[in-house]
Amino acid sequence: MLSVLRVHLPSDIPIVGCELTPYVLLQRPDTSITTDDVPESAPQDGYCLKYRWYRIQSDRKVAVCSVHPSEQATLQCLGCVKAKIPVAKSYHCSPKCFSDAWQHHRTLHERAASAVNENGAEEEELFGRFNSSGSGASNTSLSGSTSSVSLSNGSAPLYPPTVTERSGGETWFEVGRSKTYTPTADDIGHVLKFECVSIDAEKKLPVGHVNTIMTSRVIPPPTPSPRRLVPVSGVDVMGNLDLDGRTASSGTFTVLSYNILSDVYASNELYSYCPSWALSWAYRRQNLLREIVGYRADILCLQEVQNDHFEEFFAPELEKHGYQALYKKKTNEVYSGTAYAVDGCATFFRRDRFAHVKKYEVEFNKAAQSLTDALVPTAQKKTALNRLLKDNVALIAVLEAKFSNHGADTPGKRQLLCVANTHVNVHQDLKDVKLWQVHTLLKGLEKIAVSADIPMLVCGDFNSVPGSAPHALLAIGKVEQLHPDLAVDPLQILRPASKLTHQLPLVSAYTSFARMGVGVGLEQQRRRMDPATNEPLFTNCTRDFIGTNDYIFYTADSLTVESLLELLDEESLRKDTALPSPEWSSDHIALLAEFRCMPRTRR
Repeated sequence: MLSVLRVHLPSDIPIVGCELTPYVLLQRPDTSITTDDVPESAPQDGYCLKYRWYRIQSDRKVAVCSVHPSEQATLQCLGCVKAKIPVAKSYHCSPKCFSDAWQHHRTLHERAASAVNENGAEEEELFGRFNSSGSGASNTSLSGSTSSVSLSNGSAPLYPPTVTERSGGETWFEVGRSKTYTPTADDIGHVLKFECVSIDAEKKLPVGHVNTIMTSRVIPPPTPSPRRLVPVSGVDVMGNLDLDGRTASSGTFTVLSYNILSDVYASNELYSYCPSWALSWAYRRQNLLREIVGYRADILCLQEVQNDHFEEFFAPELEKHGYQALYKKKTNEVYSGTAYAVDGCATFFRRDRFAHVKKYEVEFNKAAQSLTDALVPTAQKKTALNRLLKDNVALIAVLEAKFSNHGADTPGKRQLLCVANTHVNVHQDLKDVKLWQVHTLLKGLEKIAVSADIPMLVCGDFNSVPGSAPHALLAIGKVEQLHPDLAVDPLQILRPASKLTHQLPLVSAYTSFARMGVGVGLEQQRRRMDPATNEPLFTNCTRDFIGTNDYIFYTADSLTVESLLELLDEESLRKDTALPSPEWSSDHIALLAEFRCMPRTRR
């Protein structure tokens, strides 16, 4: 006979977009089985389990604080209401909360003003509105917090909201019948109730008592303010380039590069400053998807994508948004505590804008084997391989554009594009390995360039700061012989330094902010750039490190930069200590550039 011994649901993750999973332990006299063994559709030994999820809705309307979402709101910013800013961002739990958040909150008003071309207008005095009953302002539509992401609740169908019970001013709505449930926007501000009971499959009657658990109040996902495209032409029209309303002209395309932080590396020990619920993969995957889809890029280059997450989540979810997927996993697995996982590079492209022509996979381990076989004495091979075999990979895709190339001298000619996506070794004491991996990738791209007159993009997390040898090789095509990074070369694989060159005319896209025009938007971005290198001050921001490791390089003889995704402000990120945070679900920030193909003749 089956009996439910324990039902446990973590109470610190009731977030919209976060999958809630109760842990139910069943026991028979002779063995233990999991809930997966006894669904209603396939009873075991005559017994099954019945699950029910309910939303408990009170007659009293409740709004939650936009800064402290676990707290009830008592104050609303009227400036947000007048500027038509999403209402969820207007709520605060106290005057002190509103005052403390003002430095960052006012950015919402500035963005709203720029969107309606009122940059020069005086911002009106803002007042707070208190609800004397303490119940907060009216909980109006919060659907914007989950825009562009379709939520599902496992294998269970979505049920119409039928009233199950009403007592004491509370109404219970049945919302799910599976072991897991993903909250929706309708659940925000309400408590969820989970019920589990053993059922005699033949008699259709409960066996034992119903096990029940209540969640804490569902809170909205703390979504950050949207980032916008900034034109590099010097014409300050940021309000007209909002990503939500962007319609790319037929001759331009956008490319995103983003290290999304693999779940296997997202440990509570490493990121102790991030709330555990915000670090959970169930939350982060929905937050990342919402962010990535919101950029509406034509090409996505993602790093640290776990193999199982690619197959089970990113590929099918992004397919719904019109993307085709390519993937290359690393050549070794990492133990994640309960299982082995492997991450890699994933490249997605819009099927309506590009077609797949060819794919190349670069395994640096194979290149290391070839290098040691050719150059390293047999007695030293083991030592050499221990240093060089780091499992990093690169994924190269050749795509054909389906849009016309304005100004091309040969209308109708195929417009090809080569996109490289890589993640270079992270260890800072292996400067020689980093440089060798980048050099190996560039030599492979040179071979493609010789065989086809093709624009190129080189994207990824290079784990190399501006001014390092790998960055120099990418940006200027060579490494100076006296560069300090060359002092670390125990295997002598970087000698002579004169061989560390390539002929690709690569330029870092984000240096365009430093080179181009004037304007309010550009000046703001320049303050977030390093004047010594013209690169962003940071793309990776943790408690222990802040700096630039991520880049989008392009061949300047065939592509021009039209606009760039605005950079983030360190101070605004540091209010949550560092990345990842509830707002941003990776320790890196996404980079995005809009390009135009230049007309060119074959050399």
